[in-house]
Amino acid sequence: MTAKSILVGATGASGFPVLIRVLELIQRDPAWSAGLILTEEAKLTLAQETDLTVEGLCGLADRVYDSGDLGAGPASGSFENAGMVIVPCSMKTLAGIHAGYAENLLLRAADVTIKEQRPLVLGVRECPLSPIHLRNMQELSMIPGVHITPLMMNFYTRPKTLDEMVTQVACRLLTPFGISPGKFRRWDGMQCNQT
Repeated sequence: MTAKSILVGATGASGFPVLIRVLELIQRDPAWSAGLILTEEAKLTLAQETDLTVEGLCGLADRVYDSGDLGAGPASGSFENAGMVIVPCSMKTLAGIHAGYAENLLLRAADVTIKEQRPLVLGVRECPLSPIHLRNMQELSMIPGVHITPLMMNFYTRPKTLDEMVTQVACRLLTPFGISPGKFRRWDGMQCNQT
């Protein structure tokens, strides 16, 4: 059986530990594979937030696409995949998706994901949020299949480490695809259950 593929995009916003965990969780599930689109800005932030090299990050994906290659498979609606998650998603990328401005492969792949009505999960990252950011998120959230999932911590799980927080956020980003790693803790009334 062929693994189902998720496109994973990364921009220059903060949040690379979450991106790494998303790729690791996809890699651990034999039913899924990941194609990675990394912008040039993402490469700069990777060096600021982690000890991984670009090559090391790319090694966590099954396929890697050049963000400047608008002729690559993900630029076409006929390219087979289950959808896309962009983490971290910068406000610049959010605005480009909102406007349909497909200047690179990441933006084009997001545009294709919307037009093909596949899940598009945007792990947005900015603080504070301006009225422009909020408008873009609100309007995109009205499109079926688009999930605005800010990289926000929760505390009902009573995390003891930063690693637990990162894992919880990464799991939340993958739930629209039906991926529910065992480390994802769900709210169940007055107690939090681990699934």
